[in-house]
Amino acid sequence: MSSLTSKAQKTDDRDAEAIAEAATRPTMRFVSLKSEAQLDLQILHRVRERLVNARTALINQLRAVLLERGIILPKGRINLMRRLEGLMTGDPAVSARTRTLLADLHDEWAGLDQRVKAYDDELAALIREDVQARRLAAIPGIGVINATALLAAIGDGSAFAKGRDLAAWLGLTPRQHSTGGKTKLLGLSKRGNGYLRKQLIHGARAAMPHLAAEPNQLGTWLQAMLSRAHPNVVVVALAAKLARIAWAVLRHENDFDRQVVFAA
Repeated sequence: MSSLTSKAQKTDDRDAEAIAEAATRPTMRFVSLKSEAQLDLQILHRVRERLVNARTALINQLRAVLLERGIILPKGRINLMRRLEGLMTGDPAVSARTRTLLADLHDEWAGLDQRVKAYDDELAALIREDVQARRLAAIPGIGVINATALLAAIGDGSAFAKGRDLAAWLGLTPRQHSTGGKTKLLGLSKRGNGYLRKQLIHGARAAMPHLAAEPNQLGTWLQAMLSRAHPNVVVVALAAKLARIAWAVLRHENDFDRQVVFAA
């Protein structure tokens, strides 16, 4: 009884024993340490994402303020900016005090745009200097943001044995429920790096129309998927495919070929 009790208690000795035992198990997964460059890149992405979220919140507040006065602003940031500038020049639909507040919000918006652009320029400079980043950015649907986010998160991809492991780590693969010899696929697991998963899905959604029109293996696969599944489902499947392609590009250190998709 005393031995069972000692095993149940959390002590430094028990922790060390558990770590040593876990290290001997062949199926144990370990987290690779990030380099200083990866940590710097990760911080840059986090700060940029905070600014983007602040800008989105500001735009939503602008729309809400004007909607209360019966002014419905057009979709799109550029159209919104133009309409806002017109309101600030003396539109009788808003009061003088409201125009002053709109000017303050406009200046805050412009400041956020400037700060986000500065980070975007820094990421673009990194793409020009880093070979692996250039290879990733050349993949359709990846681009500068996703390429640098992938490098910050996974480095050279050596922590994953195959591309599907990366897609599963990103939460882009279905959850599985097995019992009695029967396996049932559920919705997306949404595990792992939520920021990177979101960015890959955005990139896949933007790239899907022209990728589906290309006469290659990826285009044929997309056309077949679109014929039997909802576009949103296909977008997530394409995001998982792009993650697997990105892993293959990093591990094999080869450029992406639009005509011959790497087996990821």
